[in-house]
Order: sequence, then structure tokens, then C-alpha cells
Amino acid sequence: MKDNIVYLDNSATTKSHSDVLKTFVQVNEQYYANPASIHEAGVTANTLLMRAREQVAHLLNTEAREIIFTAGGTEANNMAIFGIARVSMHKGKHIITTQIEHPSVLEAVKRLEEEGFEVDYLRVDANGVISLNELREKVRKDTILVSIMHVNNEMGAIQPIEQAANIIHENSRAMLHVDAVQSFGKLPVAFHGEAGPDIVSISGHKIHALKGSGVIAFRKSFNIAPYIVGGGQEFGLRSGTVAVPQAVAFAKAARLAVESMDNTYQKYTAWQQDIRTFLKGFNHEVYLLSTKQGAPYITSFSVRGLKGEILINALQKEGVIVSTSSACSSKQTKTSHVVEALNINPAFKKGVLRISFGMQTTEADITAFKQAFAKVMKQLKGDLIK
Repeated sequence: MKDNIVYLDNSATTKSHSDVLKTFVQVNEQYYANPASIHEAGVTANTLLMRAREQVAHLLNTEAREIIFTAGGTEANNMAIFGIARVSMHKGKHIITTQIEHPSVLEAVKRLEEEGFEVDYLRVDANGVISLNELREKVRKDTILVSIMHVNNEMGAIQPIEQAANIIHENSRAMLHVDAVQSFGKLPVAFHGEAGPDIVSISGHKIHALKGSGVIAFRKSFNIAPYIVGGGQEFGLRSGTVAVPQAVAFAKAARLAVESMDNTYQKYTAWQQDIRTFLKGFNHEVYLLSTKQGAPYITSFSVRGLKGEILINALQKEGVIVSTSSACSSKQTKTSHVVEALNINPAFKKGVLRISFGMQTTEADITAFKQAFAKVMKQLKGDLIK
């Protein structure tokens, strides 16, 4: 990618932090032994692995034995959903999730439906937020799993996780799984005693770590079905030689993200307010899907009567990289399931764009986006724009 490109697609992936890359390379070069080996080099590698596990556990306020390293958020989500469902069938076969989950959750529960599980999908309002009353109505004695994402990846809606956890734990024996891929390192994410979520999924490449790294974390020890069987690594839940360099680099990135969270949140909030004010200036041609109550680092909006792909290509010619809603579905021609769930005006369904900030975003990037977008809108909309 060119050096002068303005990159505003951090919810799709982030550029790895230079210190994280240095850590990754160093571990690869010096501590490359298999951490399961009993010789000195293996013991040293395992010590590094355990230290990384302890660091992540500290950030999440749990124990090191409750941290399982994965290859990313999708695997962590699958591991939680299939692991809980298949070990809890004797308690019930009822699952609850939302209409706007990431495909790694929706496709997993869809497969469980095919296996005979019953799934309820919570609706969302115009702000992308679930109804706690509907959740209370849906929770049953035979509910075994509820999966609710913390921050929506397409429009930044923040779900009331703590209140949802209280409802779930008071009315069932279900586990609450939270997809925190878009929130960890940007919003507070941690376990608090007996309250809050039971299981959390995190992805490395969303916090300036490497692709192919992630974590599934547990509030306390739970019995879940092994996700990958074999040599019994990762406490028997995910067999296979553990990628120590990725784990250590993930722990480094996680610490950097959490330590800088307050400062970055303030910057993101100011930039989002600036962009929202800017976009509202385009008469009735731009519709904001994201709200001020959502995550400040994700802003989704739509342009009346235009396809998102046209806008992306036009902005790219001006040196600005953005995306259409989710990177996981951006190559598909159908309207996003999140956009459909929001029930917006049909004139705006095809022109959704998402801009998202990261630790390396600058004030100059925000200015460049506004200049490029104003130019593109003038070209595509002409006299409709002031």
C-alpha cells in the first residue's frame, strides 16, 4: 500500500504496531522451540507463552488458565458457540443471539439449528440496540447460551452487556458469550466477579497485532467441548502446536491498546463529532446509520441512490481507503443483514460506507477524508450539493 494513502478501514483490519512486529520477529528468531517440548529450549518457549497468557488474563481480570489463544475472532466465536452448545445439551437446546451478529456467530448458530437446536434472534431498534425486555421474554429455563456482540462491526452500536448479563444469569443457567472483537482495547472489556459476560472473544488484527492471532477468555472455569482434538494443548480445548510468537505479540498489542485507551477514545470522540457535523451538511443526501451513543471509532453512513462500491472507488482515486459496512461481506452484492435489520429508507440501502479509526489515525487523515468526500459528492451529485 502506498505511503500517502489515508487508511480509514481499521474495523476491517489494522496495521501492526511496529513494537508488536519487533516482538514477533524476536520471538521467532530466538524462541522458536515447540513449547510442549521438555528440553530447555521448549521450556523457555513455554515460559514465554505462559507469561503472555498471564498478561492477557490480567487485562481481562481473570486467571491465566482461562485464556486460550486462537487464530482470531472467528475461531474464538466458533469455539465458544459450538463448545458450550455441544456440552450443554443435557440442560437444553435453546440459544439466543441477535439479528446483527458477525457471520462467524450467525453461521455457527445456523448450523446448530440444522442439528436440532432452537435459536431466537433478538431484534434491534433504529440505533442498532437490542431490547432488554425482549431478551427477558426470550430467556427460558432451557436456554444454554446467549451470544451478543459488544460493538457492532458495521455501524458501531454498543449493546447493554452488563444489563443483559444480569437478566440472563437471574433467569437461566445460560452462558453469556460476548464477541468483543470490535471493542477490546477501545472500550472497557473485563470480567467483574460474578457479573457480566462468561466468555469473551478477541481478535489480534483489530488491535494492531498480527492476523492469525486471537483469544477466547473465560470468567471462570467452564466445561466446554474441545474445539480441536489432538495432543491436548491449550488445556485440552484447542490441540495443535501453539504459535508462541503470535501469542506474545498479541499480549504486547493488547497491553499497548489498553494503556492508550483513554487517550485514543477522546480523540475518536472528537473526530466522530467532527465527521458527523460535516456529513450533516450534505442536505438530505447523506443518512447517518451510526449514532452518537455508539462507538466513536466507527461511523457508518449512506448516500442516497448510490452504490457503496462507486463511492469507495471514487474515494480511492483521491487516496482515501474506506469500506462498505463489513469487510466480511463487502464483496457480496446483497444488502448487509445489519442494514436490513435497521429498516432504513430503501434509497439509502445500497450506498452504505464505513469509516473506522485506529491508533495510527491522525487529524490529517480526518481532514483528507472530508476534502476527498466533498470532491466526490460534487462529482457524483452535482447541483444537489451546496
